[in-house]
Amino acid sequence: MKPIWIVDDDQSIRFVLEKALLREQLPTRSFSNARDVLAALASDDEVPQILVSDIRMPGGSGLDLLDKVKAKHPGLPVIIMTAFSDLDSAVSAFQGGAFEYLPKPFDLPKAIELIRRAVQEAQREEFAEERMADTPEMLGQAPAMQDVFRAIGRLSQSNVTVMITGESGSGKELVARALHKHSPRASGPFVAINTAAIPKELLESELFGHERGAFTGAQAQRRGRFEQADEGTLFLDEIGDMPFELQTRLLRVLSDGHFYRVGGHSAIKANVRVIAATHQDLELRVQQGAFREDLFHRLNVIRLRLPALRERREDIPMLTRHFLQHSAKQLGVEPKRIADSALAAIENFAFPGNVRQLENVCHWLTVMAPAQVIEPKDLPPEFGVFKHQGAAQGVPESAPDGTALVRVNGYAEPFAQVTGLPSESGAMNTASMVWPGADMQGGTSAAPPPLTGWEVELEDEALTLLRSGQVEVWDLLTRRFEARMIQAALTNTRGRRIEAATKLGIGRNTITRKIQELGLDKKLALSPEE
Repeated sequence: MKPIWIVDDDQSIRFVLEKALLREQLPTRSFSNARDVLAALASDDEVPQILVSDIRMPGGSGLDLLDKVKAKHPGLPVIIMTAFSDLDSAVSAFQGGAFEYLPKPFDLPKAIELIRRAVQEAQREEFAEERMADTPEMLGQAPAMQDVFRAIGRLSQSNVTVMITGESGSGKELVARALHKHSPRASGPFVAINTAAIPKELLESELFGHERGAFTGAQAQRRGRFEQADEGTLFLDEIGDMPFELQTRLLRVLSDGHFYRVGGHSAIKANVRVIAATHQDLELRVQQGAFREDLFHRLNVIRLRLPALRERREDIPMLTRHFLQHSAKQLGVEPKRIADSALAAIENFAFPGNVRQLENVCHWLTVMAPAQVIEPKDLPPEFGVFKHQGAAQGVPESAPDGTALVRVNGYAEPFAQVTGLPSESGAMNTASMVWPGADMQGGTSAAPPPLTGWEVELEDEALTLLRSGQVEVWDLLTRRFEARMIQAALTNTRGRRIEAATKLGIGRNTITRKIQELGLDKKLALSPEE
């Protein structure tokens, strides 16, 4: 691990921090003045993990040091230590890009906690930069991915706001990083935030920062993500989950580029390109009143849809080999090879978690597969039964004659036929496909259409509930299904019940009774009966 550099002319401060960080197994290197730090940066190949510097020192101030360090190493987190009398100077340090400031006299555990937070931030940024530098931005030969690549190329010299849509795990952040890397802002920072992963009460501070004393626990001023992304790109992931009250503030920033920190009174200007992403149907969210229509139109200047992995199956072999190589490099082991039969099985898995799930599977195989060549038997447990959306089953299904079956596109198919493996008799198993409800005694019946996404998700949810010991699963899922159907119909008819009932093919009294039973009248603003 790279050392933490401590710069202070007070030997006691250096000593206390050195010993405390040593107990935390964090290496350090100390300096008594800024001049020596700059000389070390110029002459050594070593760059610190974190720089902790006092403001007032002989041989140059901490603020001058901050400016010079940031000019050469813009991603290096710098913590400024300051006495109370220097507080105004410390606040201005944020304009120079300081990570945080530490007032003196400081509480040692809090100082160490702050340094640890800076270390974690530095490691995250370092890992992200390594991934961008060492790994091809995106892989894909499928026509759907070629369309994405062409769109990125067209947007390469633009600062326009982009909305990326696609299922979870399909690579939306990767596309956002590519858009940033090939844009005029490539030399600026790329800052990402998942708006769904941060508690509602903290999200405002994360986005816009806060002033000292703005709320309980706000012991110091903090820059938000908009300030951190100045002259660069801010990626707002899962924008559909942003709290409604924060959407107004975001709209204001997108409109004129100005915002206020929480508890602040001075407007701050941020020159930021915003790229948003969501897996949700934002038009529906707008209709439901959960997302501001004006914000939707502000974000939806250019929309870029990412295909799900099941829509680009021809890319799965290439991606699998790439991720196996990447996992081996991360773990420092020899890359594993994959047999064609195992690769065929992976291709027939529809990956509800998309590319992210495939990457995790390859990492799992790198660690868990016993031999250098991966066989079908080495695949994770969820590959025991293949389904259209790849849901896990306990054990493979069986036909009446004992033939192991797997699910492919909603049908149960002999495992040997899918993987190319011979049956127990040694001959290739060419038994016809079997599906639930088919005549198992040799008769035939019309095959049902392949399962669609929502049907598979319903089946997956039922299996999850049944395995967890849930009772009355039928009633529970039926209520949820009916509620979603009625909500969709009422949204489509703008709350007109009779029209919604007609479209659903149910009676007026039925929809009224269901609305009351399901408690929808408390959630939806419905038009009066016609």
